[in-house]
Amino acid sequence: MRTFTVIFLIVTLAVFVLTVLLERKLIPILKSHKVGQVILEIGPRWHKHKEGTPTMGGIGFILPVMIAMLGFFLYTAVRGVSSSYIPLAVTLAFAIGNGAIGFVDDYCKLIKKQNEGLTAKQKLFLQIVMAVAYVTVMGYTGNMETTLKIPFTDWTCDLGWGWYPVAVLLLVGVVNGANLTDGIDGLASSVVFVIGGFFALLAFSRRDLQISMIGAVLLGASLGFLVYNFHPAKVFMGDTGSLFFGALVIGGSFVAKAPLIGILLSGVFIIEMLSSFLQTGFFKLTRKLCGKGKRIFRMAPLHHHFEKGGWNEYRIVAVFSFAELLFCIAAWFAR
Repeated sequence: MRTFTVIFLIVTLAVFVLTVLLERKLIPILKSHKVGQVILEIGPRWHKHKEGTPTMGGIGFILPVMIAMLGFFLYTAVRGVSSSYIPLAVTLAFAIGNGAIGFVDDYCKLIKKQNEGLTAKQKLFLQIVMAVAYVTVMGYTGNMETTLKIPFTDWTCDLGWGWYPVAVLLLVGVVNGANLTDGIDGLASSVVFVIGGFFALLAFSRRDLQISMIGAVLLGASLGFLVYNFHPAKVFMGDTGSLFFGALVIGGSFVAKAPLIGILLSGVFIIEMLSSFLQTGFFKLTRKLCGKGKRIFRMAPLHHHFEKGGWNEYRIVAVFSFAELLFCIAAWFAR
């Protein structure tokens, strides 16, 4: 148990310190290359003052995660137990792959000098390919269980191969939800920090080193990034960071062999995604039926609804983080 705790603390601190140091060096570089956020005209007009804030800050915590986990995998290789950590390695690859998609999207935005990178169809296609690859490799290596435990019950359900398309849908949905949550200073990283705490507690309760590494990198990366991303933000994570975090969160639930619990863990991400989906769908439907589109929310995703209602960014981050804490508590009792 002592070794378990020491490894967890080393990885958490390593990711945190490296993130703080790298972001500190990265921000001036991004500024010098004019890698700044562009605010859409249809976006929140009160965010105009943030235009020019460096983005693509996700690079600053993805690289530390890769360095720390490389050290961890070398440690497991020396001990001759690296094969036991295949699910963790595949999940990290999935997260890095989604981060790469986000990087391409962010880079395209910079080239076009507007807040639109890859088209929605292009991004969705790449995310689906990444999710299909993930479930295929997890299944091929014997790490994709098709018998699922129903949360809050003792029931199980074997979906067989039918689970795979559902898994892809879940993976892509949560990744996009994380992307939408990254809309105000410190929101996505604060939510991820809470989720990281859940994985850490779950790991210690099970004494599972693999799950502890998910918790460690989520805690270290999100907290290190919050040093610069808390309001007023000095840097944004961009799609590079939000897609990486979203993939690591939902992938972590697969590593923990509790993918349905991942739905609860990703509660804030899913609500943000659904708010945008409902807003768009309702607007199109009412425009078709009534000739004039109507909206459910003042603005979507949901955090902008509260912004337009007069909430400041501190309050939104605090309330959404508390909501995420409640989701994590529910996930704990649903195990």
